[in-house]
Amino acid sequence: MPNYKPIELILNPPPFHWVGNGFKVHNFFPRGLKSNYRMSPFFLLDYNAKMSYPPSYEKRGVGVHPHRGLETVTIAYHGKIAHHDSAGNGGVISQGDVQWMTAGRAILHKEYHESSYVEKGGDFQMVQLWVNLPAKDKMTEPKYQEIQNASMGKFELENKSGLVNIIAGEFNSVKGPAFTFTPINLFDVKLNEFAKINFNFEEHHNTGILIIEGKVKINNSDTANSDQLVVFENKGNEIEVEALEKSSFLVMSGEPINEKLFPYGPFLMNTEEEIVQAYEDYQKGVFGFLED
Repeated sequence: MPNYKPIELILNPPPFHWVGNGFKVHNFFPRGLKSNYRMSPFFLLDYNAKMSYPPSYEKRGVGVHPHRGLETVTIAYHGKIAHHDSAGNGGVISQGDVQWMTAGRAILHKEYHESSYVEKGGDFQMVQLWVNLPAKDKMTEPKYQEIQNASMGKFELENKSGLVNIIAGEFNSVKGPAFTFTPINLFDVKLNEFAKINFNFEEHHNTGILIIEGKVKINNSDTANSDQLVVFENKGNEIEVEALEKSSFLVMSGEPINEKLFPYGPFLMNTEEEIVQAYEDYQKGVFGFLED
């Protein structure tokens, strides 16, 4: 008998809110799960479900803002997203690409819809994760990883029935390109109708699957639909996913960081004193400068 990871819950999208004027997101966690720790090392999951924008010349996105003590991971499913930060990094990601920004000790950045996409219009869909950094790494130097889809690890299922894009971690001995501070698996998975795939994760790792598109059966029992998040118990090792129709989903699993958190606004620290210091440093210009 398979040693399945039991499903703890299947979460529908919480009510949306706007981040700036360009990201209409459902915050699955921490808000949806009502916990800052349940999906550690992942602290936040904002999901912009698939929507369409008409052609426009309006600038859409979120302006310059600071971060400290965390990493932001942005995954584009439709549309194009541009990024600039105070460390001098910048880039544009398109469908299937990932931006992995380590804020570390101090960074300013801005994210917005890329100008040619805005002028043309079309579908838009994205995910942003905040990944917590351990206390010992919270003041690390800022870093930026632009991960094009072509550079990801690739594992193709038999008969071309599906594809695993390995962003971080390892699947069936194929490794992803992202550098992580703690053990993390992050996979973008595409399955054709009736295809099956099996994953194996550490029992104590926090694990979830966000259904981007389609309909799947998990562990030969429960069904999950597009725009739902499946959270697994910290028991067992195996997860089986069967596509009941052509499907796409994001698999996340990681070793929990068992440290007290003190999140406030754009900062993710361990104590209130560190939050106060972050705001003082921001006001003093320690975070650098970035034009809005």
